[in-house]
Amino acid sequence: MGSRRGSGRVPRSADTNAFPDASGDRPPVVLLHGFIDNRSVFVLLRRSLARHGWRHLESLNYSPLTCDIRTAAELLGRHVEEICVRTGHREIDIVGHSLGGLIARYYVQRLGGDRRVRTLVTLGTPHSGTAAVPPAGAHPIVRQMRGGSDLIEELRRPAPGCRTRFVSFWSELDRMMLPVETACVDHPDLDAVNVRVTGIGHLALPVHPAVASAIRRALESDGTAAGAPGAASVA
Repeated sequence: MGSRRGSGRVPRSADTNAFPDASGDRPPVVLLHGFIDNRSVFVLLRRSLARHGWRHLESLNYSPLTCDIRTAAELLGRHVEEICVRTGHREIDIVGHSLGGLIARYYVQRLGGDRRVRTLVTLGTPHSGTAAVPPAGAHPIVRQMRGGSDLIEELRRPAPGCRTRFVSFWSELDRMMLPVETACVDHPDLDAVNVRVTGIGHLALPVHPAVASAIRRALESDGTAAGAPGAASVA
């Protein structure tokens, strides 16, 4: 896994006391699928995390009728609040594949979700937009993933003090990401590590055992993500 370290980690401020501490328990993990999938794509990852001690795993479906990433991000925020109340955790982690990662990033960066999301792991997410999406004729929420869209430009805006740690997995075989580096987080205000995956395509990212292992390490880490900065690879 090759990783590029972004800006230094921003210290967290104290959060609300409305939620009791869930003593020693790992934060819940929310799994958010891509546009052409549903939550079943995370069956193998759920099993992997459960085998390694994660107790609270949530796989969310969003409606294919949703036409705006912003709306989907607002709905995600409501789910996150409900999960925090139900589990007693102040923070959660999110793993998002493709569009799911972009929805989660919008929630974190633009809707104040950084107070709830400790780590956001994205798999093949077009953080800078992708040319693989046609400029017209596609579903409206898919067009928002195109480079230069209003939403992509909104995510380029300053995000001072954002507390969430980002770990983005990108692959040189990801044909949905044009260019492939668009799956990297490149923002001066975000604490981000970009992890290179070799030999794995877009649709295999959520189901490949090597990626699952790297995701576990990222969620277990204290800021070093899936590996130290430098040259390495998944798979």
